[in-house]
Amino acid sequence: MATMATKKRPALSGEAKAAYGEIQKQVGQLQKSIAEIQKTARKAEQKIEADARARIRELRKEARVQLDAVESRRREASRTLKSLTVAAGESWREIKQSADAILSDARSTAASVIERFRGALGA
Repeated sequence: MATMATKKRPALSGEAKAAYGEIQKQVGQLQKSIAEIQKTARKAEQKIEADARARIRELRKEARVQLDAVESRRREASRTLKSLTVAAGESWREIKQSADAILSDARSTAASVIERFRGALGA
């Protein structure tokens, strides 16, 4: 008995050969489409990564500016507090109100910065 491996297949008709060739052609086109999708996906990923790096740089720059502003307010508040020791004729209440206003402004700025960065992170 002959096994299937040793059996010869009957010759393909012209119509079958044409259909087989068309299927092969479509498989090749599908392979090209897959390659194009992979190429496009890599480019999209690279663009997203580049955009993310640019956004990170932008956020870091903005953070430095905002931190400098908050630090400046902290220094201003420290100077105001130091002036308490030399404020011979000034009212303690006025100095306290001034310091409270400066510190409140600094806290407000810091809270705003934190919220903007949380928003940027999607948190």
